[in-house]
Amino acid sequence: MRVSTDLLKNNYVPVGFLILSVVGLYFSGLSTSFVINQLITRFIRNGILVLALIIPIRAGMGLNFAITMGALCTQAAIVIALNWSIEGVVGIVTILILSISFSIIIGYFIGLALNRARGKEMITSIIIGFLGNSIFQMIFMTGFGSVIPIKNKAIGLSRGIGIRDMVDLGSYKIIDYQLYMITIVILFGAGIHYILNTPFGQQVKAVGGDYKNSFLLGINGEKVRIKAVIISTVLASIGQFIYLQNIGVANVYTAQSNSDIFSSAAILAGGASIKKASVKNAFLGIFLFHALFIVSPQAGQNIFNNAALGEYFRSFIAYGTIALAIIINLKKTQKELGK
Repeated sequence: MRVSTDLLKNNYVPVGFLILSVVGLYFSGLSTSFVINQLITRFIRNGILVLALIIPIRAGMGLNFAITMGALCTQAAIVIALNWSIEGVVGIVTILILSISFSIIIGYFIGLALNRARGKEMITSIIIGFLGNSIFQMIFMTGFGSVIPIKNKAIGLSRGIGIRDMVDLGSYKIIDYQLYMITIVILFGAGIHYILNTPFGQQVKAVGGDYKNSFLLGINGEKVRIKAVIISTVLASIGQFIYLQNIGVANVYTAQSNSDIFSSAAILAGGASIKKASVKNAFLGIFLFHALFIVSPQAGQNIFNNAALGEYFRSFIAYGTIALAIIINLKKTQKELGK
């Protein structure tokens, strides 16, 4: 009995999401098969984006909301590839090379910035995401035509300056087979698990556990944190490409919106905290968080005759989960300091 009580106490967030999802499914009237199919699709689309949060969390940096920058790197790479009409396998390789290259460079500078803001990494990463988004909008909405000529008129605005809101990614869906994509996401999860058990992973855990004492072990905490952010940004860029090619179209200016919030809420729903996270938390959280996302609108429609209430509830859950995790972490920290 004590074991089951402790298990429930340590996993009340996942249990809470599970209960809400089951209740929502009941009132939504949606078939179980439909929800399962939707969950598989969302697992493919969001899996790598959620995994991108794990290493920075283990490095003691909290939720890396700057994964938005990785997503923007991919969107920039997609626009460049489409502008030069590079399609098919060659186009996919080009996009991945460009986005990963951009992500490594940008991730390095994000890491430098977060090292300067140690203890306030989460709020700093939010601001970095906003700043990066503004720069991206400025370049591709107003300046693209004057910096790089628009060769592919299909993606350019009629005035000759700026890129259209929506671009077609149909030529990049050649790898989009469900079982194949599920395997890719699982392999990335296995890769993260492997990294955390390498010497570098042990350094990440040491820095995240006690930053000051890690120096006594001969670990350069700042370099480890920078590497953690670079890995996170690169994973986010790959994850965003998987997400967009699965949909088949991309909104150039807003496709990255909420990628950081929903990914963070998902990993927290899986039982992670802002100090500790695992691949298990990521995968479990994707299913629990998105299950609630899927059933909420229809449940709201059936219960209150208003589907909008379900939409508001989804936003409340996303932001509320993050806020709850931060509050719990602060309380734990205060208790530790009190001891």
